[in-house]
Amino acid sequence: MKVLYRLFCWSYQKQQWLLKSFTPGGLGLLLCLAATVIIGLDTKQTMAYQILTFLLAVLAIALFYSFFFRFRFEAQRNLPRFATVGVKLAYKITITNKTKQRQQGLQFIEDIGNCKLSLAEFERIKSGRNSLINIYFHWLKAIARERKATTKAISLPPLKPQGETVVKGEIDPTHRGVVRLKGISVLRSDPFNIYRGIRTINLPQSLLVLPHRYQLPVINLPGSRMSQSGTVSLASSVGDSEEFVSLRDYRPGDPLRNIHWKSWAKIDKPVIKEEQSEYFVRHALILDTFQFQSESEILEEAVSVAASFACDFYTQESLLDLMFVGLESYCFTSGRGLGDSEQMLEILAGVRACQDKSFDYLTAAVMERLSMLSGCICILIDWDEERKKLVQNLQRFDIPLLVLLLAEPNRDYSQINVANLHILFVDKVQESLMNVGG
Repeated sequence: MKVLYRLFCWSYQKQQWLLKSFTPGGLGLLLCLAATVIIGLDTKQTMAYQILTFLLAVLAIALFYSFFFRFRFEAQRNLPRFATVGVKLAYKITITNKTKQRQQGLQFIEDIGNCKLSLAEFERIKSGRNSLINIYFHWLKAIARERKATTKAISLPPLKPQGETVVKGEIDPTHRGVVRLKGISVLRSDPFNIYRGIRTINLPQSLLVLPHRYQLPVINLPGSRMSQSGTVSLASSVGDSEEFVSLRDYRPGDPLRNIHWKSWAKIDKPVIKEEQSEYFVRHALILDTFQFQSESEILEEAVSVAASFACDFYTQESLLDLMFVGLESYCFTSGRGLGDSEQMLEILAGVRACQDKSFDYLTAAVMERLSMLSGCICILIDWDEERKKLVQNLQRFDIPLLVLLLAEPNRDYSQINVANLHILFVDKVQESLMNVGG
């Protein structure tokens, strides 16, 4: 197992080196070399060895030319805090020529940090698969998930001696999470455009990729205003408090915690703060993260749907509680001074599958907060007795409910009889969502 793991790591590193060092024409030359080696083994029956000699000479000249690339440079990125899956990110990079020669014909490319998978991850990928090609294919997919983004070589304009230029960089985010950039490489091809000389500087920086978001229809989830413990600005207070209403004179039996000390100091007699509980709408956004595998398309789509609600659901006059289970049970609240959708998206960018707990763990967390909730949006990635139990519990307490079930196209859920449940097929989530409001 370890031998195969090391072989896969080595082959991936060599693959990345080939793609970076050789131009498309250079890769074609390598294929021609391999073909002529096979064809030209018998020099008495074919002239292919002469082609082989010529191609080797061209390759040797290209490699020799790259040894004289001694470009020195500095670079500075102007990178935003966030990117979004599926939306290409454009940003500015300043590159300074630190040599006394004019430089031209250069390209630059962003280097993403080492995304080497662990042996345990490799064993998980290999489990249940016998074909080496199939294993390597899934190995590459897993590495792509770890990289989170792709980059490509971009041409630089001619650089004057000791001069600088500002160019547009481009990153294509493919998966949510943190992209770790480790440096920038400047490339120069040989006159035959076969091999690239490479100069690299370390320039570590990170970028958070937020989940993909869908357009939502107008969804009116009914719900009555509930009494909430605390004021509107719960984010700036800790503990139980109520909304301030007025001041009045002290009466025997009033608790000391209600005394307004500043007013007492001004008029030299005790004054009491009168408060009342605040009422407003509070919805729960319940995200199902329970599955056996660490990654799946259904979970990614569920996170994207949750991100869409976190951004578009009306929270100016209400609260939205995002509830899910990871290493433990989490509940994050946005709306009415408690946080914004950007913070919610940051949280969703780091959501991982829960593989070591049962769904009842989430059910218990929801039931604990049931008395505060005006309505619930459940985003489920499967349907079984545990999930059915959660829905039935919410219905039994007359909680207005919207259930969104992510499903594979070949799954049949026609036997489910739940009011306000909508199936979102992973191959057409946007279309399915637009039918929710219809």
